Amino acid sequence: MRAYVLVNTKMGKVRGVAGQIAALPGVKIADACWGVPDIFVVAEVANADELNKLVIDKIQSVEGVERTETHIAIE
Repeated sequence: MRAYVLVNTKMGKVRGVAGQIAALPGVKIADACWGVPDIFVVAEVANADELNKLVIDKIQSVEGVERTETHIAIE
């Protein structure tokens, strides 16, 4: 299962947050970007339960993350 997670961070935290997210299992890409959102994440996990744990338990708990928006790829 592939999902795109859009992450907004506190000011001045983008690079650090992107690096921490990139190191998480299941994260293939965590690119810091200009504009909104601050970080585009590509996640690949086995199922919806693993995606739930990755986004809610891991990504959202990274210090500096303010908001996430998750888009599940359908094909």
